[in-house]
Amino acid sequence: MTTSSPTREEILISLSTNGYVILPSLIPPALLSPLREAAARTIAKARLDWPHVRVVGKQFPPWPTGARDDVWGVQHIMHPDLQEPVFAEWYGCDELVEAVTTILQCEEKDIQLELCNLLINPHKTPFSLAWHRDAIPPATSDAEEIELLKAPRGGTQWNTALLDDECLLVVPGSHRRARTAEERRITIDDPRAPIPGELVVKLKAGDTVFYDNNILHRAVYPTNPERVTLHACMGTVGAGWERARNILQHGMEWVKEVKYDGRLEEMRGRLVRMEDEVVGKEVGYSLPEETAETIVTMVAM
Repeated sequence: MTTSSPTREEILISLSTNGYVILPSLIPPALLSPLREAAARTIAKARLDWPHVRVVGKQFPPWPTGARDDVWGVQHIMHPDLQEPVFAEWYGCDELVEAVTTILQCEEKDIQLELCNLLINPHKTPFSLAWHRDAIPPATSDAEEIELLKAPRGGTQWNTALLDDECLLVVPGSHRRARTAEERRITIDDPRAPIPGELVVKLKAGDTVFYDNNILHRAVYPTNPERVTLHACMGTVGAGWERARNILQHGMEWVKEVKYDGRLEEMRGRLVRMEDEVVGKEVGYSLPEETAETIVTMVAM
């Protein structure tokens, strides 16, 4: 088990070189049990009637409704209707905000509230997600891919494990380059096949992995052992159209109706301003809908 945290320089070097970095025991000890308890209640609601879920058969938004036993993700867990304020407490805690501002190399006044979700096991159907980059479609040409990878990200995303988690696979360094010929073949024709150099990200409960959203990555979802992992992101103000689409495609209208305190309220206000800037425009989706519809298939495990 990792016991020491990387320094600021080590964090930035790892993200630049590998495309991910693990921060051990980032959750304040007093929050781990309350987060687990809130997650258990939230999972029960998601399998009953919470409308904002991800279900087996779909990897990317727009999210459909579906068989409740096949929920693999719970959206918008800071939504007031869930009545679980500990998720917002975690999202706005000093430890997490300090990590985000370090990674984005910005000040706290520059970050905005974005997504906060929960990744869990489906009850009935083990399955896996395909290799992908979050904002670059698989059919993108080499030249286009190189140009898109040069664009500033404007945000960071992370997985925080509430239980031990070995579901995320990444290809270290792939966020900095176009796919190799073999990677291109796999991501288009056989998107769950092993990729040379792939790595399983191993998290202990309380650990957090931050990763570049355009690293080649995928996830596996067995029905056990249990997965309970917070999946979230923050961005910087003025990050541009691509960032806006990447966030608003998930349906964030509800943030205009909620009020937080202090730091989170300021972050919420920045997201609302981003939403207001795209009023009347077609936001669309980061990946084509045909990809979203066909990229997930159920597999025996």
